[in-house]
Amino acid sequence: MATDSPAPPCERLLEELLAEAHAVAPMDLPLVVNRCAHAIGVEELVVYLVDIQQRHLVPLTDGLPAIDLETAVAGSTYRALELRVEESADGSLIAWLPLVDGAERLGVIGARTKTLDSARLRRCRMLASVLAMAITSKRAFSDAFARHARTEPMDLPTEMLRSLLPPRTIGNSQAISTAVVEPAYHVGGDAFDHSLTRTTLYAAIFDSMGHNLASGLTSAVALAGCRNARRAGAELPELVRTIDEALGRWLPEQYCTGVVAQLDLADGTFRWCNCGHPPPLLIRDQRVLDQALERTPQPPMGMPAELAGTPREAHEVTLEPGDRVLLYTDGVTEARIEGGSEFGLDRFTDSIIRGAAAGELAPEALRRIIHSILDHKKNQLRDDATLLLIEWRPPPPRP
Repeated sequence: MATDSPAPPCERLLEELLAEAHAVAPMDLPLVVNRCAHAIGVEELVVYLVDIQQRHLVPLTDGLPAIDLETAVAGSTYRALELRVEESADGSLIAWLPLVDGAERLGVIGARTKTLDSARLRRCRMLASVLAMAITSKRAFSDAFARHARTEPMDLPTEMLRSLLPPRTIGNSQAISTAVVEPAYHVGGDAFDHSLTRTTLYAAIFDSMGHNLASGLTSAVALAGCRNARRAGAELPELVRTIDEALGRWLPEQYCTGVVAQLDLADGTFRWCNCGHPPPLLIRDQRVLDQALERTPQPPMGMPAELAGTPREAHEVTLEPGDRVLLYTDGVTEARIEGGSEFGLDRFTDSIIRGAAAGELAPEALRRIIHSILDHKKNQLRDDATLLLIEWRPPPPRP
């Protein structure tokens, strides 16, 4: 009679880690990780999560300082999603590995070791993959992770809206969608949404009138209407009409502008409805194509559209591989910089071109654009500023 052979040590380690990660409290994950450290041949493992504004990496282990994203080696790992190794003061090595769940950048892990070889790196990468999934599954119900990601108190409308937003970045081998919302702790009515199916990437951006809880409620209804219609298989014009009817019925004094869009992953067909919003920007070959996606404006969503009685219309273009489409709210271009002038479309476009020329990943390019706006404004915005970037990157045709 055949008997089972003992599992290899690495397989047993993975089995134990998976079992513990499911059951452990969120903030006890560092303890679980460090119990694995010796088994995989490293002295210490430290987990860092990125803060809401993506400026710092905050350790889950108490007593350690935060790490600056722009200047530290660990920050370079987060920005480029690549392994980095540095030598510490005591002569040991620290291998920095990205923490990524799907396309969403969560943070990094630092593995301290005397020597570094391919086996240790492979085990650290395995650990980082399991840890990223554990963090994602637990942060949906853990206030501990939310506290670690914040550097100041968050107001109530922002708390409500952020609880409804999807992950900052989603994607697969064919396309990616990534978004940022500022001011991070005092959002009035801006929101975004994106979702993937096997064939299609869906994305939307909303900008509700006002800067109060009613604005947040307007965006919340728009998000719910968008998802409800999308999950029922509605085409874009019908989806927008669902939002129009919901806002007109439940919040007749409120309205919002926005863009809802979808990208066919196979052939690059990009369709969108623009409801009283700034037109999307098409970025190709490291430049913004002037007026490429400008079309006749339609009424904002809600009662203005109900009163106008005009049918919703979807527009369509075919993207080229590598194209990026940028959706944005007017708070981006209307931000006042030092001296009182507006940040403006020209300065905004210049920031986009610089990011594209640097060859950065889409989430990193977007992070740099929003920081350039905030830094011009000394991190103070008078209106919400939201960006959503879509990139179509189909695999090359097979020979």
